[in-house]
Amino acid sequence: MPTFQEEFLKFVIEHDILRFGEFTLKSGRQSPYFFNVGLFNSGEKLSFLAKCYAASIVHSRQEFDILFGPAYKGIPLVSAVAMALANDHGINKSFCFNRKEIKDHGERGLIIGAELTGKVMVIDDVITAGTAICEASDIIAAKGAELAGIAVAMDRQERGAGSLSAIQEIEQNHQIRVVSIINLQDIVNYLQKDDGGIIKQQIKSIVAYHREYGI
Repeated sequence: MPTFQEEFLKFVIEHDILRFGEFTLKSGRQSPYFFNVGLFNSGEKLSFLAKCYAASIVHSRQEFDILFGPAYKGIPLVSAVAMALANDHGINKSFCFNRKEIKDHGERGLIIGAELTGKVMVIDDVITAGTAICEASDIIAAKGAELAGIAVAMDRQERGAGSLSAIQEIEQNHQIRVVSIINLQDIVNYLQKDDGGIIKQQIKSIVAYHREYGI
């Protein structure tokens, strides 16, 4: 496991961003863990998150020309990740994001920031149903740009109604790769190696959940 993943898991557990217990998901499933990206809600936490996004993107060796953040959650993420890539890795990439509504005055149009062109890396928090990514893909295509990849904080590696996860469906439909800082298997591996204070029964519950719903 790369260092940035271990540091990320340690951080999210210590700050209760990754919590363990019993949680009812939108799907109705009872999950033994819950990952709340909304708790990256301070300058320190957002800076750390962006640093890990940048590390995962560099680690993936994906090629891209520009970063794009889908409104609204993607706006602070793409801004912070662009800074982390420049500061930590010397990779200076332009970035942009979209408005939800097109302005007809002042700075007109849908896109704010750099021109949306070339190979585009989308920065999002998590992918559940893939709706936001489909919208982002349409925006990118309308500008004549190319969706080159997607970076997310976590991949639950969990099946939907069929045999594939939402991320696998996106990868298959768009012929791209989705990069995640961590995935469910990373959590399992980390806890089995060093439970971080989590009781053994909770580890067993996560492993069992992964066995039942994992891909």
